[in-house]
Amino acid sequence: MRDAVGPTLDQRRARHAWEAVARVKAKDTTTLGSSYSREAKRLPVRILTAGLGHALAFLYAKASSQAESANTLLLRDIADWVLDKRRRSDSGTDRPSADALIDEIVKGDGNFLRITTEEVLAYLQWLTRFAEAEFKDDKN
Repeated sequence: MRDAVGPTLDQRRARHAWEAVARVKAKDTTTLGSSYSREAKRLPVRILTAGLGHALAFLYAKASSQAESANTLLLRDIADWVLDKRRRSDSGTDRPSADALIDEIVKGDGNFLRITTEEVLAYLQWLTRFAEAEFKDDKN
């Protein structure tokens, strides 16, 4: 008989990342998916080089005014995981804005930044793999 423990944190990360990539795939015009995949793949290096706040601010600055740009969607998916879905297992439809996580980082302390950086990097491992699989592109 199995214990009713539920999915692990890593399984929940994977599910959220899979759903995020599926949302992008459903919206994919011709370049949205490959741009999303490319930016997700570059983000861990940016985080390790400049820090989480700077890396997210860079994405935010590059996000176009369109609500459906790859950078905006990536920021929202990361914020949705870190600020909402990681804490609870439901999959509500309310999603934070693209700058919500940046706002929390600016307001938070060093401990919040450290924990959030680790979590974003762990989440991006799943997100980048799923995005690479779904949005195959010679430029990636």
